[in-house]
Amino acid sequence: MTESGAVAATAAPAGPAKDGTYRATGDYDTPGGPESVTVTLTVKAGIVRAVHVTGSGSTPNAQHYEAAFESGISGVVVGKKLAGLTVGAVSGSSLTGAGFDAALDAIRREAAS
Repeated sequence: MTESGAVAATAAPAGPAKDGTYRATGDYDTPGGPESVTVTLTVKAGIVRAVHVTGSGSTPNAQHYEAAFESGISGVVVGKKLAGLTVGAVSGSSLTGAGFDAALDAIRREAAS
């Protein structure tokens, strides 16, 4: 975990990402308690081609920030290499990115196997 409370991403697997659509859930902590985001990512030639994020949103505050994150994430990750990709604050949502990055780690492992 970093000083800001975000979960640090682990190193990308050495193998190239296989083309496909992957889904994983990443957990993160908020002042209101634990939350999670489910990430569906389409990868082709190692590049993110599409992304969809659904938050758990157990409180109105979490729902607000997860919706903001969901609305802005495509512009941040589509067209980028999956290897080494991490996100920080997106559309004013600074904590949701930790859950997204945790899901990315799981997707990278799956895409490399």
